[in-house]
Amino acid sequence: MSQPDVVYRSTSDVGSSYQKSLKKGLISFISVDLSRFTQVDEISCFPLTWRSYRPKTKLLCRKCGASIGYGYGEPAVLCSFDPASSSSSTSQKYLIKIQALQPSDVYKEYADCLSKFLAHSPYLELVSLAGLTELPDAALCELRISGTSLRSLSFYCCSGITDDGLEQVSTGCPNLVSLELYRCFNVTDHGLEILSKSCNALKSLNLGYCVAISDRGIGAIFRNCPNICAIIIAYCRGVSGVGFRGCPSTLSHLEAESCMLSRDGLLDVVSGGGLEYLNLYNLRSSTGLDVLDRVGYAKKLRFLNLRMCRYLTDDSVAAIASGCPLIEEWSLAVCHGVRLPGWSAIGLFCNKLKILHVNRCRNICDQSLQALRDGCVYLEVLHIHGCGKITNNGLASFSIVRPNVKQRVDEVMSIGPSIEDLFRLQ
Repeated sequence: MSQPDVVYRSTSDVGSSYQKSLKKGLISFISVDLSRFTQVDEISCFPLTWRSYRPKTKLLCRKCGASIGYGYGEPAVLCSFDPASSSSSTSQKYLIKIQALQPSDVYKEYADCLSKFLAHSPYLELVSLAGLTELPDAALCELRISGTSLRSLSFYCCSGITDDGLEQVSTGCPNLVSLELYRCFNVTDHGLEILSKSCNALKSLNLGYCVAISDRGIGAIFRNCPNICAIIIAYCRGVSGVGFRGCPSTLSHLEAESCMLSRDGLLDVVSGGGLEYLNLYNLRSSTGLDVLDRVGYAKKLRFLNLRMCRYLTDDSVAAIASGCPLIEEWSLAVCHGVRLPGWSAIGLFCNKLKILHVNRCRNICDQSLQALRDGCVYLEVLHIHGCGKITNNGLASFSIVRPNVKQRVDEVMSIGPSIEDLFRLQ
């Protein structure tokens, strides 16, 4: 068959990747002459492995009907279907992930694909639609019918989802235990109230960058979801913390990076008594005053990230050190307000501290380092770099007395166990 029968080979970008395709028997064309060939769309969804999802078209010769091969469109999404190894239909647990790899306007196709998955998967437990930024609420209508088995949903960066979409989720997915709404800018307190009334089993909730929510929505979650254990409210500047008042003791993990928590709000945040992990990285202050002394009421706290909390003072550090005896890892990196009294309090009270971050703290000096050296008997790792008031002699003295403490110069933004693990089904 001559080349004109196939028409318009694409050779403008011939390179190493194209040569590899040729070796695999793949040739790229700009278009196909439909007078000579028939295109038959095929959908093959079960089972899928991790790979780029491409629309698949079977090419047939119009004259004889013979199969010429397959054509594939540009990769648009990452699609995964993972049936469990068990052959029993009653115990199968399915995993579907559809993730955008590049900007695209074919969201209706994604919605249709989701409907087909849900219709054929009565035991579906997890669906991830991460990255489908223009996915509309209408794409979730199938959840009303086929969502009862779902336990985990991710709308990570699905900024097209609104309260109407959450209403469909709450109606059809009463057994949800994990939900990610990161960067769902159009979700409001009303949506959270609707969600919490039906999805009482929620344990993990990611509301990062949900800038339209406030303490009202947070309060609804805690009133109606007694088993909540992890919540992310990073960059939710409308949350002061008072919505946490009366939160359950099951709440053990909280990320509130770059939030505007008030002093009373922080007291409400720790009111449940179960917090073990608290991330207040770059906590903002509307008053310009230190409000962090209230963290000292978190008696079970083990991991505390106060990196870049510029309003932090020695008084609050002392209150936390004396009130939270179980702390194992504490980041005070770029906390310039901590001086000798604060470091001395850490050395005196933090007897279980294993990892301490002091990178780029302007007011830690040799005497401060000595206080940490003489206390903190279980210290294993000290992240220290860019501390201008610490001399080489101070570091040498610390190393001689505490040779087993590793001194590291790397800066770590996140500490402790990954909170993301709490969003994975067990």
